[in-house]
Amino acid sequence: MKHFPIFMALEGRRVVLSGGGEAALAKLRLLLKSEAKLTVVASDAAPEIQAWAADGKLHLIARAMEPGDALCASLFYAANEDDAEDARVAALAHRDGALVSIVDNLADSQFITPAIVDRDPVTVAIGTEGAAPVLARSIKKSLEEQLSPNLGLMARVGKAFRAKVEALPFGAKRRAFWSDYYKADVKAENAAQERLETLLDQHLNAPEREGWVDLVGAGPGDPELLTLKARSALDKADVIIYDRLVAPEILELARREATLISAGKEGFGPSVSQDAINEMIVSHARGGAHVVRLKSGDPTVFGRLDEEIEACEACGITWNIVPGITSASAGVAALGQSLTKRGRNSAVRLITGHDTKGYADHDWRALAQPGEVAAIYMGKKSARFIQGRLLMHGADPATPVTVIENASRPTQRILSTTLSELEPSLTEANLSGPALVFLGLAPRAALEAADQFDQQEAAI
Repeated sequence: MKHFPIFMALEGRRVVLSGGGEAALAKLRLLLKSEAKLTVVASDAAPEIQAWAADGKLHLIARAMEPGDALCASLFYAANEDDAEDARVAALAHRDGALVSIVDNLADSQFITPAIVDRDPVTVAIGTEGAAPVLARSIKKSLEEQLSPNLGLMARVGKAFRAKVEALPFGAKRRAFWSDYYKADVKAENAAQERLETLLDQHLNAPEREGWVDLVGAGPGDPELLTLKARSALDKADVIIYDRLVAPEILELARREATLISAGKEGFGPSVSQDAINEMIVSHARGGAHVVRLKSGDPTVFGRLDEEIEACEACGITWNIVPGITSASAGVAALGQSLTKRGRNSAVRLITGHDTKGYADHDWRALAQPGEVAAIYMGKKSARFIQGRLLMHGADPATPVTVIENASRPTQRILSTTLSELEPSLTEANLSGPALVFLGLAPRAALEAADQFDQQEAAI
């Protein structure tokens, strides 16, 4: 983010603009909606600007800009539609201490003006850092259609009512009140006031809310693979207890007021104990909080879900499971393959490389059979153990093995190898992120290349 979005208080503060043509008019139509004291410096101002000056809406200085014209100005706009003149007046404004924006010159501007959806006092600002102004206008149009024209009226009436709402406890109760208020589309001030009074009475007399827990799958990492139900839970949660593998982009979707608690676990490394996690979940829910236990992938796959459910049930806490896309589904999609295929495998195994006692043991003889496919979670550090067990039980050393690091994320890496070369290939690749190991699967591109080679060999 190169431009940090803020809302600057302009009431009674000076804003200066240099220019009198179309570019100046476009900026002034927006600035006139503010309560700033506007000054326009232009030797040849458009008739519309002159009319605004005559009506007292702005102060017009009918000449070219000179040193000192931008003194005490909070903001300055260079809108002369002439590069040389804009550069000159911008330099003067800089010396006068104003923040400078040059129309259609992102590189030399200290700030930019976003596209705005105005439902005063509700304002939505849309910026693309100059990369896609057409996109910003498209988003603005979409929001204009979605947001009721009465939203500003409701916000103004609601603002005056805020002192009364302090009778509700800070936090979830107040949020629930305001959420209910803004669900309606009230068209008159008296109707808005009546709705506020009725709702406040209802919320003050409502029974104490019991806490509950959503056990949510965050998916493999790509925020676009997050389910709508998971997104909704994040938006409403008071407390989010998240795993180490949950992508930062997913956490960005949480409410800013939510309490975020890391409950990281790492195979053969430092971890928060499951008992401690259970206690965190229960204690916050007992306090009336909406708790989201956020797990990478799907909570039903190697997520110790049952233990957390049992902890909730033991304390009479309501819980709900929100499934997510598991890493095996995202990883195999990256390979251009499917987990099952006619003539190859009619079953697939989801197994873990290690459990609470160390390296996990499996039916290695069955896994070593030709055509078997397995997605091995947490298999990076146990790769040599898995490789040894499979070879010991007769697996073909040429069995394809694919390791996917950071599946679905921008940093995704795919390592295609064979069982006999899994180690040292994995160590040499120096993978640092979460990795999933596919036994019996190769990337589609690698299979096609192998088929072409076999056909050429047969022809010879």
